[in-house]
Amino acid sequence: MATSTSVIPNSVIPTTVNPDLQKERDAASFNSEEFAAWWAGGEEVLKFNRGVRKYMEKDIDFSEMLQLQNKTHEEIIESSTRGAIDGAKKLRRLQEERNPGGDDYWPNMYESQVMWGLVPGGNPFGVMYVMLVKALQAQCTPEQYAEFGKRLERFEICGTYAQTELGHGTYLRGLETRADFDRETDEFVLNTPKISSYKWWPGGLGHSSNHCLVMAQLYIDNKCKGPHMFFIQVRDEETHEPLPGVHIGDIGKKMGFIGVNNGFLGLKNVRIPRTRMLMRHAQVKADGSYVSSPINVLTYFAMVRTRCVISKSNAVMLAAAATIATRYSAVRRQSPINPNEREPQIIDHVTQQMKLFPEIATSVAYRQASNYLWNLYDVTIKDIENGKYERLPELHSLSCALKVTCSTDSTTGVEKLRLACGGHGYLTSSNMSNIYVAATAACTYEGENTVLLLQIGRFLMKTWRAALTGAPLPPTVRYLAEVQKNPEFGSWTGSWENMVKAMQYAAANRTRLAFKSFSNRLSRGETEANAANHTGIEFTQAAELHGRAFVFSAFTEVVTGPKSKTRSANFNRVLENLLELYLVKETLNQMGHLLRFINLTDTDLTRLQDRLETVLTKLRPDAVAIVDGFDFSDLQLNSTLGSYDGNAYERIFDAALKNPMNQKSVPKSFHEVLKPFMKSNI
Repeated sequence: MATSTSVIPNSVIPTTVNPDLQKERDAASFNSEEFAAWWAGGEEVLKFNRGVRKYMEKDIDFSEMLQLQNKTHEEIIESSTRGAIDGAKKLRRLQEERNPGGDDYWPNMYESQVMWGLVPGGNPFGVMYVMLVKALQAQCTPEQYAEFGKRLERFEICGTYAQTELGHGTYLRGLETRADFDRETDEFVLNTPKISSYKWWPGGLGHSSNHCLVMAQLYIDNKCKGPHMFFIQVRDEETHEPLPGVHIGDIGKKMGFIGVNNGFLGLKNVRIPRTRMLMRHAQVKADGSYVSSPINVLTYFAMVRTRCVISKSNAVMLAAAATIATRYSAVRRQSPINPNEREPQIIDHVTQQMKLFPEIATSVAYRQASNYLWNLYDVTIKDIENGKYERLPELHSLSCALKVTCSTDSTTGVEKLRLACGGHGYLTSSNMSNIYVAATAACTYEGENTVLLLQIGRFLMKTWRAALTGAPLPPTVRYLAEVQKNPEFGSWTGSWENMVKAMQYAAANRTRLAFKSFSNRLSRGETEANAANHTGIEFTQAAELHGRAFVFSAFTEVVTGPKSKTRSANFNRVLENLLELYLVKETLNQMGHLLRFINLTDTDLTRLQDRLETVLTKLRPDAVAIVDGFDFSDLQLNSTLGSYDGNAYERIFDAALKNPMNQKSVPKSFHEVLKPFMKSNI
């Protein structure tokens, strides 16, 4: 390691790579560039992403980004706004220079990973492009989108998607904001009748939006037609002052997304033209007649897309945390394994490998599963455009399942990885805390996870009933019908295909038991709602296993399927080791469910434990090269522990030297508080 100095007022970061980290890269069994290209979706995509990232990160002060936690709430919002707008300007310039009239740079890249380094506190305009623009594209008539959707797309106005209320979140039918149709003026009148009706949490709503897509209960002649979307202006476009009847502001500091400016919104007799209700599907005519949507879920389709986004982004967050912890574990030496030898790299401790490698494998598994989900989303969008809605229930259920399992596992995984960094992982400059609070937020936004599991459970009940009648099932739940036809599992062999079958078998039997309990309650006279409530625990168990069975199947197909022939043998071995680790560790984690339905012996369990330890050993030489293949820049990781050069101690020290608290040798509190107290007799 480079020579360190006890106290130097300037930067102490060497320009060389830590030799232990370089040794890891040199000893890898495969080319991490091949991994990076595969992870990105191809060599051309990787080249494109790197080019955009290099352009975006030019002239960004890395050390300044590390000081984010030392800023006030207002300073953080201002910094995030500047970073977000700088990013928009750069992407627009790239679009104009490289592909005028296209959208591959702007706005498509604005919601991508290339923005991470510019807005480490979160993008206050992220919801505008992740949800709002997409919702308008899906829900507006062509005339409506030309009127105000295009203005948002061009960033002539700024807005957010306001659905959640102070008193209601996932249960949309309970929303209290109301929009009453006034025939005489051809307008809707919007109100939030009480405090619990206030819109609460929308990203960018506080002070970063002048327009808003509001989900409100539609009333015609005082009769409720259910939740619908209304596009309203909330601030003056020139002065940015709130409009009459609009009460708007920031909800205050949060655990994470500290730069996103989440806000509240109250409305009192705010009038908008009738044509500001999104009417691609449901419509209100000038005479007050109502035309319902062909299928209700279309109203909530923006949430389905956002859950697809969450699944992928949380997999990437876990990969980022794994990169930081793995690189740090390669450069930190501690606790001799053999007393007479040098302290080893902590990555040589098997217990440390058990903290690191399963999370690497999990991030890869979820990324591949989310790719399947996105493909299903794209196909479903095309179906909807052609008036076909058959895939919607499967997409909704699968997006919920993957959102739940990915957010849950990434949250616990990031925390394990933080602990793997020891005390230094507790520093905000490690960025582990920021990644953790971003990951765990996904457990509650866009549908609280338990509520989503219950929705999946109800879908599984309908699907199980349909399978009993012989009706055709969507691809991701066909295993339910297969288990009904062949109720015996057969022999446990422990092959990958056998483990996939075992997880599906456990999920199917959990579904069967939940269906039996649900049906028994109905036969005893309980209402369907009460029966579902009382069977809720079993619903959630079946739903979670269904999600995990899907990840098992999707990851196995990616690694062992036809595309494996396009990869090098060395790279395939790495992917096979990651698949082996993921399947084995998750099978062991779910053993309580599996043993209820499948006959495994003590010898079988011992073999699984042996396989776990063996694959850790196989992955050890390749761990650093794998996380290098995730292809994060130092600015994206924003971590003193996880930089590419591995100079963790120097970067920790450098960040401490630049801490505002250390710019004065004596704090003001010493003279004003501490010294007077010590000199007094009190």
